[in-house]
Amino acid sequence: MATRSQARGVVMQLLYAYGSGNENIENFIEEVLQEQKIKNTQKQFAMNLFFGVIHHLKAIDLRITHQLKEWNFSRIGEMEKAILRLGVYEIVYTSTDRAIVINEALEITKGFCNDNSTKFVNGVLDGVCKNLQIPLEEIERMICSKG
Repeated sequence: MATRSQARGVVMQLLYAYGSGNENIENFIEEVLQEQKIKNTQKQFAMNLFFGVIHHLKAIDLRITHQLKEWNFSRIGEMEKAILRLGVYEIVYTSTDRAIVINEALEITKGFCNDNSTKFVNGVLDGVCKNLQIPLEEIERMICSKG
């Protein structure tokens, strides 16, 4: 039986495909999950994560952008974006403990990226946690005022 960690790994890969321009990946999500042996409650968990990220993508990307100092969102690699989007979704929209979310994101990052990416993902997710009380409208105003 698949674990939540394995389900998150597959969701991250689906989000990577989506972010890389394969927006039709959502039509194949059930097949991909079945191939990866993600079934039953873990399948539902994975589908909730994937579609939750897609549904809240603009808000998630705003929260990520808000954490970037001297860096542009468009410069983030697609793999790192996928990991960050999944992590931010879980932090903001689920009741999963934030420490678990960050740890899971870091483990995924270690498996797919380099040490600098791991530090970057940790910093961004930690910042999102610290700034959860800031309303999206205010974040959007701050980002727009930066130019």
